[in-house]
Amino acid sequence: MSADNAQSQSPGKYDRLIAKAKTVPPVPTVVVHPCDETALRGAVDSAQAGIIRPTLVGPEAKVRDTARKFGLDISGFEIIDAAHSEEAAAKAVELIHAAKGEMLMKGSLHTDELMRAVTAKAGGLRTDRRISHVFVMDVPAYAETLFVTDAAINIFPDLDAKRDIIQNAIDLYTQAGFGKAPRVAILSAVETVTSKIPSTIEAAALCKMADRGQITGGVLDGPLAFDNAIDIEAARIKGIKSDVAGRAQILVVPDLEAGNMLAKNLAYFAKADGAGVVLGARVPIVLTSRADTPRARMASCAVASLYANARRQHAPTVAA
Repeated sequence: MSADNAQSQSPGKYDRLIAKAKTVPPVPTVVVHPCDETALRGAVDSAQAGIIRPTLVGPEAKVRDTARKFGLDISGFEIIDAAHSEEAAAKAVELIHAAKGEMLMKGSLHTDELMRAVTAKAGGLRTDRRISHVFVMDVPAYAETLFVTDAAINIFPDLDAKRDIIQNAIDLYTQAGFGKAPRVAILSAVETVTSKIPSTIEAAALCKMADRGQITGGVLDGPLAFDNAIDIEAARIKGIKSDVAGRAQILVVPDLEAGNMLAKNLAYFAKADGAGVVLGARVPIVLTSRADTPRARMASCAVASLYANARRQHAPTVAA
């Protein structure tokens, strides 16, 4: 794809994503503690678009007061009363166990409050896969929808955690309908393996793990520096011959600090929108920020909805 085409197509990435989510059945979604305008509006807008079917969990009087104050119609939503944010998170997880929802959506509580309930050893939503976060970014200057992972959950992931982080992102990419065999760039400061930078050694190991079938469904390369992961000319100048270099679709960062800075740089300098989804739990979790635009919030719901629908279709049937 040419640079001109990339520029002209980029602004429509989220619009196409949202349009696609409207073609699948709305996903039953447990919205946790939606007690401010931003959180509640995100649920209402996504419900009106036909992407989710919300159940609101939080202090009922406060939720209704917020809806009245900001003119939001929640008359068709079930509300489950919970005294405070911690109780709302616990009740939301119980609803998932009771098959009352196929997605979780963060409201106006802190991320760590929600994730404590999700990751609890007793009654949580853990699976055998490491839980991780993916930013699904619409970068206007880049042809591809860009995944950045993990920039929100795992602070200093080890090799095994990075394996799951990559597999979670590949599964989201393929199952949510972005395409097949995504190009995965494992980032470091340089593109050569050196003992002085441990993330380069882990990148090389992860590529070999993919060769041995321990990571499936994607095309991996690393270590790659950011420039030669996303710019074909930069890769050419460095003499890197790779199916991934210059055309990455998934960027795997060395640690949370690097990922967070990268995602925020893209948001503020490159004017990118960033939808956020947590993977590896029993259900996808929509993580939004108070700084997110309404379009980014709806895109987060759209990605999680497409993924949840794909998981439902591939779930094993139980004989009667």
